[in-house]
Amino acid sequence: MMGSTCECRLMASTIRAILSAIVVLTSGGRHGHVRLSAAPVVGLLLVLVLVLSGCASNQSLPPDSDGLYESGMAGSVGSWTPQARADRLWQVFNRYEGAPYHYGGTSASGFDCSGFIMTAYREALGVRLPRTTSQMLAMGEPVQPDNLQPGDLVFFHLSGKDGHAGIYMGSGRFIHASSSSGVIDSSLNSRYWRRHFSQARRF
Repeated sequence: MMGSTCECRLMASTIRAILSAIVVLTSGGRHGHVRLSAAPVVGLLLVLVLVLSGCASNQSLPPDSDGLYESGMAGSVGSWTPQARADRLWQVFNRYEGAPYHYGGTSASGFDCSGFIMTAYREALGVRLPRTTSQMLAMGEPVQPDNLQPGDLVFFHLSGKDGHAGIYMGSGRFIHASSSSGVIDSSLNSRYWRRHFSQARRF
């Protein structure tokens, strides 16, 4: 990064000197004896513009504000250790805990279950997930209940379908946007959630 910056500064200084010379020559020289025609001068200016463009394009772009780049679909969560995933997801949970449930919602003013999962993954892990629970089920890798890790998605069979989901956090806990309580932390081992647990997915 430093090398490319220094090279660009040196090139800029050289270009300024060339431009100064062009001004002198096209105005008749220091003593009025030399004068260039317009065509060669225009050609030289075009070359300088191309050089400057190449210099600018070599500069590195900064990362996102949180130090993460957006990933594509599934496949990037594995770059985090289970503990790191849990720590970052808990941070997001603490930010939104108590946010109300709102069907179709994806912000602090209201989440539905898949909207909260999508937001938590993006903000905590830099990973973009599908928007709906059915899409998440279709794209994720199936995980056995006894092999759950922090960050895995857990699905629950309600109203005749796998219509609710949350994020497993370890130690039998999961975070989710409940239709009755908003964004909360629940126990996967409670009678209600254990009875309705259906399957899990890993991204």
